[in-house]
Amino acid sequence: MDELRTLRSLAKAMGVQTRYTDGLGRRIAVAPETLVRVCAALGAAVSNPADAAAALRERLATKGPGLVPDVLVAWDGILPPLAIPAQGPCRAELTLESGETAPLEQTAAGLWTTHPLPTGYHRLTVEASGTSGTAATCTVISAPVQAWRRPGSHRSWGVGTQLAALRSARSRSLGDLSDLQDLCRWVGDRGGDVVTVLPLLPTFNTEWPEPSPYSPVSRLFWSELVLDLGDAHRPTPPAPTLDVTRGDAEVRAALAAKPDPDPALLDEELRRYARFRGAQARLERNWRAWPAAARAGTLRNEDVDAAEERFHLVAQTMVRAQLRDLRERFDASGMRLGLDLAVGVHPDGYDPWSRQSLFAEGMSVGAPPDGGFPSGQDWGFRPVLPEASRREGHRYVAASIAHQAGLAGVLRVDHIMAWTRLYWIPHGFGLHEGTYVSYPAEELFAILTLESHRHRCEVVGENLGTVPPEIGEALPRHRIWGMYLAQFQASEDPAVAPPTAADVAFIGTHDTPTFAEWLAGNDVAERVRYGLLAESAVPAVRKERTRATRRLAKRLPGSVDAPQALLAELLEWLGRSESPLVVPWLEDLWLEGVRVNLPGTRSSDRLNWQRPMSRLLDQVFTDPEVGELVRRLEEARNPS
Repeated sequence: MDELRTLRSLAKAMGVQTRYTDGLGRRIAVAPETLVRVCAALGAAVSNPADAAAALRERLATKGPGLVPDVLVAWDGILPPLAIPAQGPCRAELTLESGETAPLEQTAAGLWTTHPLPTGYHRLTVEASGTSGTAATCTVISAPVQAWRRPGSHRSWGVGTQLAALRSARSRSLGDLSDLQDLCRWVGDRGGDVVTVLPLLPTFNTEWPEPSPYSPVSRLFWSELVLDLGDAHRPTPPAPTLDVTRGDAEVRAALAAKPDPDPALLDEELRRYARFRGAQARLERNWRAWPAAARAGTLRNEDVDAAEERFHLVAQTMVRAQLRDLRERFDASGMRLGLDLAVGVHPDGYDPWSRQSLFAEGMSVGAPPDGGFPSGQDWGFRPVLPEASRREGHRYVAASIAHQAGLAGVLRVDHIMAWTRLYWIPHGFGLHEGTYVSYPAEELFAILTLESHRHRCEVVGENLGTVPPEIGEALPRHRIWGMYLAQFQASEDPAVAPPTAADVAFIGTHDTPTFAEWLAGNDVAERVRYGLLAESAVPAVRKERTRATRRLAKRLPGSVDAPQALLAELLEWLGRSESPLVVPWLEDLWLEGVRVNLPGTRSSDRLNWQRPMSRLLDQVFTDPEVGELVRRLEEARNPS
């Protein structure tokens, strides 16, 4: 019992929850085996509960108060008073991001203060006198409390889609930036001002392709598959599935004759990324099986396929230029692109290799059991170590956010609960045998609001599922919109309250059934087929679904038996609400019957992310019923 009590004390000291409530409302006491594995991944020297006492002593000895913390947040430029735990006077220097030095003062109470700081990432160095050069450094994040918003009051709308799935008569095997611009033009001509797309990050496209946009090779680069190939473009007859390997071959063929990129465009991160991709072509995709030196980060020329390296240098410089031009054209026209900030990265990817000290070994991120997934979820990527991230001043996290915000007019943060905690599952353990690890929410929100202002990008937080109260408090404080899903509201709220000004309104998302599926309940059988729902639970689930769809129909009012008319009523109802932005999924506009992704299943089993739109854009743009739906939505948003 003493060992277990000590183990729990160690876990709490390391930000690991020893008890939590899962999505089914059950109070869970975390097993000792889980606590040992998670604490070990966080750096504690433990292999069993008996090691906890020594590990806790070591923790307390090394984590005492230093001269300064690793990170400080200066909200609206105001550096908080800082007590320096040192005897006698200290020397302190604050170096701004610009390279200039900001003045510091010491008060009678021994606290350091300063005038308001410019926004940015600054460096505070403190040296205690008489301690033989003892010094400490701290990253100071000077950020606005509130995220950026467009001036004035807006009641806008747009559509959401998966870029790869867009098809037109001119398309190649995957949708590209030309298709995206056509869709944006169509939306803009009808009064909308945003098109949201799933992440446009690079994926593994050859040799065991993994097309999920939420399992990228990196969160710091773009997918080469989105390139508008211009004169090298060749229309491709429609296929029943989206083939990223075929799409990859099309891009390679088009780029083969392109000249080498201007060396001035090749920053060090891009050069390293291209060499990594070249090494994967030569050595194998799983970098953890590489020879020791390459695995540790040293790539010799003989480790790297030069042609593959060149391809990624050319592709990334081209896609950067095209996306930069796209953002400039959107800014000039009033159109905005909505992007998703993926919460993780593929374990075989560039980011875990290039920043190995940042990622936890032997762990996956997921979610505990809930109503939608009674067995729990494993999302397949390794978590970032919170303390390691703080020691580097969250440079990787900031770069990941800036990469997306620089293109997006609206950035949706996938699973924003990760700003406070993530559910870690030790490898080899059941999905229900994980636990939550805490993250420095204030620091992460500061990075988010800072990058929002730098790039004039509004922010939406995906606050769906089990949401800790800290998130509910943080979103309005930082002027970040939450999400309202009509499907969820009808399931959870007998009154089906409309969205408020605090939430962007959706019918569903890429992870939920389409509106037609949800009304008919066809997704229930699919969940049974893939082992996500027990057959015994089906009657209760169908009963609840019937109750939810009838609630919505009554609220509008409308009829479940007339889905097209009900959809029109729903769009008008959402349009008349106080929500600042209404974003139906594009395919719902013609009552598509199959969702793009079923969470909890693998792409190799269900063909997630591999279903092209059932209609060409040419057909969508000329469909009178679709046109009438968006006309009614526009009129509800902006009544004459």
